[in-house]
Amino acid sequence: MIRALRRRPVLMIGAFTTTLLTAVALLSLFWTPFPPTKIQILQRLKPPLEQGLLGTDQFGRDVASMLMAGAWNSLSIAFAAVLIGATVGTAIGLVVSVRRGWLEMLVMRACDVIFAVPPILSAMVLGAFIGAGRFTAIIAIATFMVPVFARLTLAAALQIWTRAYVHAAIGMGRSPLKITVVHVLPNIANQIVVQVTIQLGLAILTEAGLSYLGLGLAPPAPTWGRMLADAQTFFGQAPWLALLPGMAIALAVTGFSLLGDGLRDMLDPRSR
Repeated sequence: MIRALRRRPVLMIGAFTTTLLTAVALLSLFWTPFPPTKIQILQRLKPPLEQGLLGTDQFGRDVASMLMAGAWNSLSIAFAAVLIGATVGTAIGLVVSVRRGWLEMLVMRACDVIFAVPPILSAMVLGAFIGAGRFTAIIAIATFMVPVFARLTLAAALQIWTRAYVHAAIGMGRSPLKITVVHVLPNIANQIVVQVTIQLGLAILTEAGLSYLGLGLAPPAPTWGRMLADAQTFFGQAPWLALLPGMAIALAVTGFSLLGDGLRDMLDPRSR
């Protein structure tokens, strides 16, 4: 495994970045330099190293602590949304690959409709009915992820159904369910895993956009997107308030994208 990582620097960089971000997010559950929501008006807008490692915001809250807590909030929402989207989308794709016919046409048209509605707009509609919050962000992002995994799974599964060993299993009288579980799903799992890592970066970016618009977690829970929104008023006076969460979002998205590209190259037999 270590040798494979050394031969693929893209995969190594992506794995290191995502592991580091995940470790920081988990660490924030147990420890941060200061309480992320503690307000200290007398220490407001202090530059980095003058008060804390990365300074303070307009309410005197420690920026480093907020970034750590924001990492957990952003990553947890992204992971939950992608997990739901991948599970539901993969199940739909597998079922459609067996049934085909009118069901395939119906699912594909439904995917087109979902793709036509951006996740931010979906979150705005959901927020109008159930209110903004973690659940709204997860459902809005997951809804957009379902057709991505449904189409990927369907395309990959249809290729497996044409293989000789699947035809042999059909000739032996095995049920479509058993063939799907034993032959189809294991042979497309690599593609699904790669897509999960790529979609995680997109989910983090979407969650930041939702938080920026006030459709994510409710204050005072810190998120990278809300930190960006709050910092725009003070950009001339305290530019680090916008640069730091922006860099965190860019690092997370880049890390998961590199991880996905590296896994795709490593798991692709043609590259080997």
